[in-house]
Amino acid sequence: MAPAPARATLVVFDLDGTLLDTHSDLVESLNHTIAALGLEPVSYDDLTHLVGQGARVMIERACRLRGHPLEADALPPLVERFVAHYAGNMPGRTEPYPGLVAAMDRLSSAGYRLAVCTNKMESLALGLIDKLDLTQYFDAITGGDTFEYRKPDARHLTGTVDRAGGDIARTVMIGDSINDIAVAKNAGVPSIAVPFGYSDVPVSSLDPDQIIMHFDELTPELVERLLREFATKVAV
Repeated sequence: MAPAPARATLVVFDLDGTLLDTHSDLVESLNHTIAALGLEPVSYDDLTHLVGQGARVMIERACRLRGHPLEADALPPLVERFVAHYAGNMPGRTEPYPGLVAAMDRLSSAGYRLAVCTNKMESLALGLIDKLDLTQYFDAITGGDTFEYRKPDARHLTGTVDRAGGDIARTVMIGDSINDIAVAKNAGVPSIAVPFGYSDVPVSSLDPDQIIMHFDELTPELVERLLREFATKVAV
């Protein structure tokens, strides 16, 4: 029997604050949502403390920030209001970060597979990526409700890797916040942090394996070096 073909090297991206600059549309839809409660709007400066765990948690945090903690039964209609506004205005002012598309072209041309692992609702992630005509780049796109678990639970990342036909031993995770770096650590893969997203602390304090300041730095050579160095570190 012929040996099974080797599984492809996989580069997995977070979405908000990593692949896409979504801040304007998140703030707009969040403020539309909490306006139903008569609450003062939030700003971009608040966003770093609100995002990262999906729409439900973002709404809860925004309400708490404005001194209006929610009862459990008050949340579902607010989530519906947020989703309707956000989905109805896609892609809005959201756009890929500079250099992203060129970086994905480099990686794809070198034979790498690409995937998205985000805590955003899967339907919103799929819709947004499609509206921006980026779907063709990805072998898997998983959201915060794709599985029964989400970042930083390792199974969110390993499930994404499986869906993309990747190999966890040949996977790199790229993100902008603690959930991304933590899920990489929990799954045993190297991480790349970007400093231009929504982290509420300097990404250097999250102890990623690499920080890139611009997607021009994301090359096959960088991915291979990280995989080699990580494998060596694990073996020691």
